[in-house]
Amino acid sequence: MSIAACAGLVERGDPERFAAVMAAPAALRGRLFVLYAFNLEVARAPWVTKEAMIAEMRLQWWRDVVAEAKPRAHEVAGPLHALIVEAGLPVEALDLLVGARRWDVYSDAFEDGAHFDRYLQETSGGLMWLAAKACGAPDRVEPAARAFGWASGLANFLRAVPELEARGRIPLVDGRPEAVRDLAVRGLAKIAEARRERRALGPAMLAGWQAEGLLRQVVADPMVVAEGAMALSEFARRGSLAWAALTGRW
Repeated sequence: MSIAACAGLVERGDPERFAAVMAAPAALRGRLFVLYAFNLEVARAPWVTKEAMIAEMRLQWWRDVVAEAKPRAHEVAGPLHALIVEAGLPVEALDLLVGARRWDVYSDAFEDGAHFDRYLQETSGGLMWLAAKACGAPDRVEPAARAFGWASGLANFLRAVPELEARGRIPLVDGRPEAVRDLAVRGLAKIAEARRERRALGPAMLAGWQAEGLLRQVVADPMVVAEGAMALSEFARRGSLAWAALTGRW
């Protein structure tokens, strides 16, 4: 049960968040690695088996980990328990993050736009707030952290649309180009909202450093989603992360 094990998991399974953590202050990296390793394990759970019952059991295992008073002897669950205690992480947000991943277990479409919003709010929005909290952000900035997390999650979700469709999923409530563009416009508005609290949100927001650039691509041409063409150049990726880490402006 070590931070190094969590860092290794993130480096292999979530290289973009790994890069963001490495751009954060060294004193905060351990906490972020633990949180992102937990998120990675939860996000993977519905996809490692075709048996819905087994996937549900994996997710329930993580819900139990979050709820229990004693740590489990597991390379991620143990450090996560310590982080919950040390940083005062809200257990409800952790539980909702796990519970929302039940959508990934099945092939059903989202019920409506509100269901889609809630999925992003409880997964990416919740994770962004948990990361900010772990880095010492005050409770008053929770709405801003969640807004930025929603936007970042939307960008990542739109990038995943072709893969989700290839796996037999129905990822979008409305896949028309104009509806996809409207989603991206909403995401950009949420980024602008979050920037009002930029100073207080801290380095946890580095994880969403690509969101604005990706969403602007969708606004310019929503077909990049269906074509799987959402991507920043390597120069833009590296440069924008370095700029955000150096200036605190994302």
